[in-house]
Amino acid sequence: MRPVLILVLAACVAAPLLAAPDARPVTAPEPAVPEHAPSGTGTGFVWPLRPRPRVVRPFERPECRFCPGHRGVDLEGTHGQPVRAARDGTVVYADRLAGRGVISVEHGQLRTTYEPVTPRVAAGDRVRAGQRIATVVAGHPGCVVSSCLHWGLRRGEEYLDPLAAVGAGPLRLKPVPPAAGS
Repeated sequence: MRPVLILVLAACVAAPLLAAPDARPVTAPEPAVPEHAPSGTGTGFVWPLRPRPRVVRPFERPECRFCPGHRGVDLEGTHGQPVRAARDGTVVYADRLAGRGVISVEHGQLRTTYEPVTPRVAAGDRVRAGQRIATVVAGHPGCVVSSCLHWGLRRGEEYLDPLAAVGAGPLRLKPVPPAAGS
């Protein structure tokens, strides 16, 4: 009986990994993109900090447009660390907002944001994935370490988990329907 239970459990864990995710993906399902991948490979997204940073606060999808949530991820960084464009795009904002430096880059239907930063680009600039666009500034409110980068991703007004774009999003298990005859 025990070996059968182990096989059923393994099937329950493996099946969702092979199935399509419930949530709409950021792009078509593609393999994870390593931090050094050039644009045009996989999803075209790269990590905005190098080396690959530790996530100190994950994405928390708000229940409604004005509900509380964490509309991005906080990545551990250091004051003055280079911030890189996560994908090819056009800078649509690079200035101070609410007392801190913010950059917003449009990537077709998607838009990434980076804060708090000191911008090295201006609105209208075209950027390439991995290109240095800013430096991290210490003092992001709510950050549990001395310096972190808040990295956000949107499609229109919908906030998305940016970790999914680099293949590091959370694993979601789907329920497996009971087998016929059980």
